[in-house]
Amino acid sequence: MTSADAVVVGGGPNGLVAANALADAGWSVVLVEANETLGGAVRTAEVTAPGFRNDLFSAFYPLAAASPVIQGLDLHQHGLAWTQAPTVLTHVFPDDRSASLERRAVDTAAALEEEAPGDGAAWLAMVEEWSRIRDPLLDALFTPIPPVRSTVSLLRRLGTKGAFDFARMAVLPVRRLGEELFDGDGAPALLTGNAMHSDVGPDAAGSGVFGWLLCMLGQDVGFPVPVGGAQRLADALAARFRSIGGEIRTGARVVGIDVRGGRAAGVRLADGRQVSARRAVLADVDAPALFNELVGRHHLPTRFTDALDRFHWDNPTLKLNWALSGPVPWTAKDAQRAGTVHLGVDLDGFVHHAADLSTGRLPHSPFVLFGQMTTADASRSPAGTESAWAYTHLSREVADDPDAVTTLVDRVRTLLEDRAPGFSDLVLAEHVQRPDDLEAADSNLVGGAINAGTSNLHQQLIFRPATGMGRPETPIEGLYLAGASAHPGGGVHGACGWNAARSALGASGAIRRRLMRTTWGRLVY
Repeated sequence: MTSADAVVVGGGPNGLVAANALADAGWSVVLVEANETLGGAVRTAEVTAPGFRNDLFSAFYPLAAASPVIQGLDLHQHGLAWTQAPTVLTHVFPDDRSASLERRAVDTAAALEEEAPGDGAAWLAMVEEWSRIRDPLLDALFTPIPPVRSTVSLLRRLGTKGAFDFARMAVLPVRRLGEELFDGDGAPALLTGNAMHSDVGPDAAGSGVFGWLLCMLGQDVGFPVPVGGAQRLADALAARFRSIGGEIRTGARVVGIDVRGGRAAGVRLADGRQVSARRAVLADVDAPALFNELVGRHHLPTRFTDALDRFHWDNPTLKLNWALSGPVPWTAKDAQRAGTVHLGVDLDGFVHHAADLSTGRLPHSPFVLFGQMTTADASRSPAGTESAWAYTHLSREVADDPDAVTTLVDRVRTLLEDRAPGFSDLVLAEHVQRPDDLEAADSNLVGGAINAGTSNLHQQLIFRPATGMGRPETPIEGLYLAGASAHPGGGVHGACGWNAARSALGASGAIRRRLMRTTWGRLVY
């Protein structure tokens, strides 16, 4: 039996961040990953044609670029480099108008001002407010609850009136936010499209802050990508971990958490081997799987398991990957320079799409996110070609219906041909990832859900993943939830793993020893 101070279950970005944090503190750490390849939902492979590198899950990383957790790890020393497209994002309307989030806020504002006088100034006012509160806000978002120090700092910068205005914006539906601030369609489309990167609908409370946050990150750090593919981010985290003495085992599926005397004592692997943990087990695993399958409900309080039974998954995802013989022939010219393109809906169409998901209908006019990876990173495919993908969401009621999923695939193809005539002629190869394919490749993507649980307000903060939690600690002593089912939720920012490591170190007293040589560590402590 192998023994270590800590065992980290899962080699996604949160698990890798947690492992690095513990190893930095001087702990011996074994990370076990079920797949042969590390990365979780941060992986790249040639699934279309030779020479075309396709990101299988996540692709653009504004949260990673802004995260003091990720940035504090100095991953450039382990082979990670960032790049991005000339334009951050373009929304293409059904009538072929477009609105773009440019790298410079003044350029974004100039186009919005041309569409509707006053909208440019309103956009720049948003950016100015973001610049003023950026650091304490990110600290508050990525710190375990309650984020006392960062909240105090945020309130000081906002002032009394500003704090009330921000609190209102934090619960405002993004549709209403766009209506209050802007007269044209461009800025609301940018806000709403970004809000719907989560599963929070345009009329849902809290969607405004999601859209605002991603738009402001786009103006701040852009939507960068790792040079060579998303896998390079995971590889850099793994290389850093190994460089400080960490041990990684791939192809090692955990089938159970050993609980002895109410404490997590290690893990059992599918091949019968065991890895014992002297101090802690950190699980980069979705919450239902961790507690219902790996731990077992008989070890947990009934009140907790009753709350967990109300766990709410986010919507399934359908993803298509392409190798294209040339650039996408968008008729909306702004889209030709963008890394990310939103298309398929106007402002009312966002609402219709969300209603289809809520009522179990197959979207007739789906909202589609499109990634032009070679436009963002020339290394992704041969010169003159494009590595591209698109994804959209569907309801759980139809995700298991092969005919319904095929129909949605056809609707996405038709939409692309409408907005980029000749698109189908460029397709050298296509690879479709249905919801069950996503789960088969990464067991945390249950039913094709990519955020490890809904981002709606009823499952955020102290309600994530179950009422009364909101922190990495679990009812089992020494067991910490380190995956995206924990606060602050989905997205590649590393905070879920970092928070779990911080809690484990704090429980052992190690937090008072040399800990993080990172900006994040200095801010938190």
